[in-house]
Amino acid sequence: MAEIDLELWLIRHGETAWSLSGAHTSRTDIPLTQRGRERARKIEEYLRGITFSMVLTSPMLRARETCDIAGLGKLAEIDDDLMELNYGIYEGRTTKDIEKDVPGWSVWTSPLIDGETLDQAAERANRVIARAVTKGGRVALFAHGHILRILAACWIQAPPITGSRLVLGTGAVSTLGFEHETRAITMWNRSLE
Repeated sequence: MAEIDLELWLIRHGETAWSLSGAHTSRTDIPLTQRGRERARKIEEYLRGITFSMVLTSPMLRARETCDIAGLGKLAEIDDDLMELNYGIYEGRTTKDIEKDVPGWSVWTSPLIDGETLDQAAERANRVIARAVTKGGRVALFAHGHILRILAACWIQAPPITGSRLVLGTGAVSTLGFEHETRAITMWNRSLE
């Protein structure tokens, strides 16, 4: 199947207590808040009637729960490559808190001690893209803020740090596709309030 027949739908999980507080959440498995579940229901309404050739979700509860409430859980396959960027020792901490110890710290430009690099996360993102290219059609990806931003950067063949310029709210829907034959971000950070 030609790559141009592919459209990726990126769906960031709904709100959690940690996303609300700004705490970096990667491997800690926490559920959605009530507001996060309400946002997932809005995603279900938005996606109603749209068919997907494949649905992939991060194994983390917040992504799986969003996928389930959005009505696609029975079609979904777990893909570990969609896990959030591994923040290492900064897991559970906010940027403001981390900056008390490491002035100027940024998830995008600072080492994530005991975590992973942006390039390592980009390798995972590129594997997801390759899997979607093989399948073709419309592919839904339920995952997390930083990995989806990195995936979007990889899609447009930009360095993973480009994701730092792509704000992505909880429960937001974005699409990646083509303009003519060029990979493009076709819709970004659509909030379904």
